[in-house]
Amino acid sequence: MLYTLLRWFLYSLVILFIAWLIPGISITGLQSALIAVVIIGLINAILKPLVYLITLPINLVTLGLFSLVINALLFMLAGHLTPGFTVEGFWSALLGSFILSALSIPINKLGAE
Repeated sequence: MLYTLLRWFLYSLVILFIAWLIPGISITGLQSALIAVVIIGLINAILKPLVYLITLPINLVTLGLFSLVINALLFMLAGHLTPGFTVEGFWSALLGSFILSALSIPINKLGAE
């Protein structure tokens, strides 16, 4: 339970960092970041597997590079659904989803030890 809350808080800090770093992404505060993490988690748990299944042929043809596009579009969807969290444009979403994926690796390693 404590580990889950710690991960939730760390992911929200990552979202705040991404909004600070990338000009096309903005967030109003920590509360919006906490909500954004929940929405991103729900999108990744429910919608992402369905989208990957539907786009499997194009993903195979592009050798998996289309998954970057899917991640960016789902990140944009999270920005659209979360109050106080905006993602303006595809390239900002692509960079934001890439940074979120890269920074999630050390967060997920915390519980493995």
